[in-house]
Amino acid sequence: MSDTSKKPYQDTELAKYVERRVLELKSKKTQAEIASEAGYRNANMVSMVKSGASKLALDRVPSMARALECDPAYLMRLALEQAVGRTAAAAVIEIFGEPVTENELGWIKAIRRAILQ
Repeated sequence: MSDTSKKPYQDTELAKYVERRVLELKSKKTQAEIASEAGYRNANMVSMVKSGASKLALDRVPSMARALECDPAYLMRLALEQAVGRTAAAAVIEIFGEPVTENELGWIKAIRRAILQ
């Protein structure tokens, strides 16, 4: 059995991103704490996602984003691409629009307040 068959998602941007965020947060929290904050009973799930052995379920994105202290819209884009492939993810975004990050939403609200004054 080849290594890619054991880790079918290892080359996805999501796996690389989760691995990087876990490393960046290492001084603040353990991987087990991240898993717990994301709602996983099994602390190994974060290891499995970052190694590409398992994909991140779309319904787990909000809690994982909080645990990883990252933008949920960005993580959703990566998870969507991992779940359905780059082409299908691009089609979903084309139909429903580009997700707005928390920072972008803040800018939009500031612009609206400035216009209304």
